[in-house]
Amino acid sequence: MTDPRGALDRTKLLAARYRAAHDRPYLASALYALGIVESDAVPTMGVDRYWRCYVSPAFVDATPVEELAGVWIHEVAHLLRDHHGRAGRLPAADQRDHYRVNVAQDCEINDDLLADGLRLPAGRVEPRLYGLPDGQLFEQYLPALPPHVREHDCGSGAHGTSAPWELPRADGPDGVGEAETQALRRHTAEAMRAHLRSRGTLPGGWQRWAEEVLEPTVDWRQALTGAVREAAAWAGGAVDYTYRRPSRRTPALRGVVLPSLRRPLPRVAVVVDTSGSMGDAELAAALAEITGVLREVGVRGNRVTVLACDADVHAVSRVTSTDQVTLGGGGGTDMRVGIDAALTSSERPSVVIVLTDGFTPWPAETPSCRLVAALIGEGAPEPPHWVETVRVPAASDR
Repeated sequence: MTDPRGALDRTKLLAARYRAAHDRPYLASALYALGIVESDAVPTMGVDRYWRCYVSPAFVDATPVEELAGVWIHEVAHLLRDHHGRAGRLPAADQRDHYRVNVAQDCEINDDLLADGLRLPAGRVEPRLYGLPDGQLFEQYLPALPPHVREHDCGSGAHGTSAPWELPRADGPDGVGEAETQALRRHTAEAMRAHLRSRGTLPGGWQRWAEEVLEPTVDWRQALTGAVREAAAWAGGAVDYTYRRPSRRTPALRGVVLPSLRRPLPRVAVVVDTSGSMGDAELAAALAEITGVLREVGVRGNRVTVLACDADVHAVSRVTSTDQVTLGGGGGTDMRVGIDAALTSSERPSVVIVLTDGFTPWPAETPSCRLVAALIGEGAPEPPHWVETVRVPAASDR
């Protein structure tokens, strides 16, 4: 569609950006980083992943400056919140339906913009149109949306799929690279934090985003997986000599038997805190993560022992899956008992993993094996410095 009035009214468009930056100064750097591409093909405004903003001249002519300012903020929010990166981590079927992804993303953004008093054009997307609550991430909105929603396409800077009106990477404005994008996100998050301290108001979604940028939370599953995998690899890396399988060099030495090197699989003990303060959901999640990792690295069956322990050891079992675990107890807490029981067993483990809320005494000295503690709940106190620690949030904190 060609705008009958001619070329893009840049004065009006730039006035709208100025207004957006003036009224929300914490977004100014991000707003002014956007390169402008005039396009008759884009229905309204949209962005690609290189921070290039495509603008319809007809849309600019038809939209008041105040609403254009809101659209500027909407489009830059897609890029600041890394919507295209997050969309790339969705299941393949969801990625293919980029319209629904875009609508879910618009729901995530627009509830904050409207709560902040911004004006948006008529026909805007917001959660209440679909009977959904405000304040959620687009990944939460997506499965609750109707199957055939078709709304405005904000471009690859939102859903990650190149729109027909986008330019090749080498054409048009240079755009913004990944390193500069990360710097813009951090600068904007710091400006939001400063604004919040001085003015005391900021939409909840922006507060959550800024906190995540400045103080990113570590995925406890990834951290626990890494710790267990590293511990198993460390223990499995030990080598010893054995005469059970003579060295291949033996026949050449005529009567002299040489031992060969062996690399044994580690034995692992999992000590589970079953005191009254522990939640079953957190225990099950952490235990499933651990057994899954051990299975991947070849440690399974009779090489994994699970000890249910509060102030005493109540059950010892060798398991191949989490549904075989018997969790007894429910009294006081002393993980030293479980650790000692594991280390004094006839088949001594080379790795001990403790699942606990942390309110327990610990051994007075470093045991002669690798010790990993998965601390469940935000209030878990720090164990001794020599204990490898991964924090697992309680279900209510996730």
